[in-house]
Amino acid sequence: MFMKKQKIRIVLESFNYKLLTESSKTIRYKLLSEREALNFKGPIFLPTKKRIYCVLRSPHVNKDSREQFEIRRYKTILDVYCEQNSSKFYRKLLDMDFQPGVLGKILTRKIKIT
Repeated sequence: MFMKKQKIRIVLESFNYKLLTESSKTIRYKLLSEREALNFKGPIFLPTKKRIYCVLRSPHVNKDSREQFEIRRYKTILDVYCEQNSSKFYRKLLDMDFQPGVLGKILTRKIKIT
């Protein structure tokens, strides 16, 4: 007999890893306080993407004089397994506010569990 469940993946992105870990903890705490029948996986920290920019300091001379800047992007995944028809849970997810500086995406998928 197969049970149908819903897999909900919450993807969080930020330039500040402290905000990212703090927001993933608060999301997990809020969701676990409402429903006890949830299964969680995560937070799963993905590799940091680092982009480096090299800029000349002067416009036309001194090519050896350069500045380097970098942007680091941190990413975390939370997987939540819940019942298939749980509209209250979806409403709770959609009404959830992420901290400023944290981008959140919510993806859903149906799975069969034996």
